[in-house]
Amino acid sequence: MDEWLSDLLAAIAAGDDRQAEEAVERLDRLGDAALPALQALLSSAEREHRWWAVRALAVVGTAEAVAALIAVLGDPDPDVRACAVVALAELRPAEAVEPLVVRLDDPSAYVARLAADALAQFGDAAVEPLIRTLREGGVAARAGAARALRALQSPQAIPALCAALDDPSAVVTAYAEEALERMGVGLVFFSP
Repeated sequence: MDEWLSDLLAAIAAGDDRQAEEAVERLDRLGDAALPALQALLSSAEREHRWWAVRALAVVGTAEAVAALIAVLGDPDPDVRACAVVALAELRPAEAVEPLVVRLDDPSAYVARLAADALAQFGDAAVEPLIRTLREGGVAARAGAARALRALQSPQAIPALCAALDDPSAVVTAYAEEALERMGVGLVFFSP
């Protein structure tokens, strides 16, 4: 494992993303044995170290790795948070839904948008928290929730989306309209 970590750190220091990715891809053999080294990288003051640690945690994918990824959602760097959001979207652990809902109100619009897209990948597990956020969240969180619900097209969300048509935010209203339109709600069919 020390060789793997040395290879990864050397690739990061050299700015060689290809070599860093190759080092990360070798993690499938190590699993949880890589976690102590990855935890050390997550504690680094260097953003690149933390980013690559998150990328590696996604490859490990165990319950312990998922817990670390959820914790990283609070990292001060938006690129590191974004990497964690994408990793959680790929792994789709149920325990990540609520922490991702919190990211709908992230200070970085990019991270917030990724969180909405990630939540849409969780399917039914995300519907209730998204409905709650659409009703009770701040403007950015409501917009993200409506965006995710637009992709999910859950009939369960129809009442909340209809209520969101009167939202003071034009963005929330637009996503709600699109969601309802995609589900065919409000369309009137008639024969000529």
